[in-house]
Amino acid sequence: MTQTDTVDVVVLGLGPGGEDAAERLAVAGLDVVGIEGNLVGGECPYWGCVPSKMMIRAANLLAEGRRIPGMAGSSTVTADWAPVATRIRDEATDDWDDAAAVERFVGKGGRLVRGWGRLDGPGRVVVGDRVFEARRAIVVNTGTKAFVPPIDGLAGTPYWTNREAIETEVVPARLVVLGGGAIGAELGQVFARFGAAVAVVEGADRLLPPEEPEAGRLIGEVFAGDGIGVHTSARVTAVRHEEGRFTVTMDTGTHVHGDRLLVATGRHVDLAAIGAGTIGVDEEERVLPTDDHLRVCDGVWAVGDITGKGAFTHVSMYQADIVVRQILGEPVTPADYRAVPRVTFTDPEVGSVGLSEAAARQAGLRVRTGTGQVPTSTRGWIHKAGNDGFIKLVEDAARAVLVGATSVGPVGGEVLGLLTLAVHAEVPTEDLRHMIYAYPTFHRGMLDALADLRE
Repeated sequence: MTQTDTVDVVVLGLGPGGEDAAERLAVAGLDVVGIEGNLVGGECPYWGCVPSKMMIRAANLLAEGRRIPGMAGSSTVTADWAPVATRIRDEATDDWDDAAAVERFVGKGGRLVRGWGRLDGPGRVVVGDRVFEARRAIVVNTGTKAFVPPIDGLAGTPYWTNREAIETEVVPARLVVLGGGAIGAELGQVFARFGAAVAVVEGADRLLPPEEPEAGRLIGEVFAGDGIGVHTSARVTAVRHEEGRFTVTMDTGTHVHGDRLLVATGRHVDLAAIGAGTIGVDEEERVLPTDDHLRVCDGVWAVGDITGKGAFTHVSMYQADIVVRQILGEPVTPADYRAVPRVTFTDPEVGSVGLSEAAARQAGLRVRTGTGQVPTSTRGWIHKAGNDGFIKLVEDAARAVLVGATSVGPVGGEVLGLLTLAVHAEVPTEDLRHMIYAYPTFHRGMLDALADLRE
């Protein structure tokens, strides 16, 4: 028997943006049902940004300890993964339990339904044998899944995705990472610093392909200096798993071996799984298309990774605010993605915002770029050990404003705050030149990059 309930709002998927939207709408007095087949809170607090940054924090402490010789005396650093694994489990609330998140949502007036929901035409969501009809809105926040490429021999092997890597209680002796993007680079460096022999395989000509070429090349050099094997411009043709060992074969004829294989080749959307075709969306699309107010069609909005506007918690939360305001009838401005910041938390960190130099030229802008090197800045000279990095500015010379920037360095993500504001607010470049920058700070290196601006 099918049970049909009529509610004000159905939130399909309770990742960061969906959870925030559902809670705020419930607090506003609406009858809200949140549907989640996994954990309330989504990937970020359990397998994504939060636990991975705990791992990175621990790995960076090891690296800093090893930098003491020549700076402050001598050091002997012994890595121990046990406290890292324990801290991750504690943060994930007793081995990946979302009871606290559920209690918070229900306490704010929401109703949780466990299960994998599907759209069933305008205004309807089906989960199991229950149908929910939404009077006001449906908000889709079903996220993405790890993409596993169709490599010969890979299917059926005990490979890791980011989830297994986060959950591991043992550091493998040897680790092969497929994919040199943000996840692969971050986790590869972590395990290397805890003693694993790591090899990273990337099909592009550099690590971190979405970033400026200089950033990817620098991270590759840092990795190589730390003993991490870096194989770029390499396509994996086969994977074998025999007697507990992975063998990865590349089109270059090279083989790499590992006790574990981490597949970090991106993420993908499954629109068929959520029934997107029932609201007129082509289920072969790579993302769920939305307008500039996150509307998919009348009565249906989407937030988060599924929209393709940046697979970041901060984007999902930003979008959720726009959607909530519309549902509540409040004034709202359209989504603006000109200055979306992102940070890859390698050491050095790689922060970027807006357009890369190549994207700006492709957009037909008259481009000027300027670069300042961290090691030659005052703070970089003071910092010394582990001071790799640079600040690169991308200017629309016709308007004399920044349209993009990259900050690589010991605190590259923090320096990015100033650059994000400059891009978002379209601060005139000349004004940036005449600001007062605290001395000696990493962000003061922006003056060097401004002085270097040229076509």
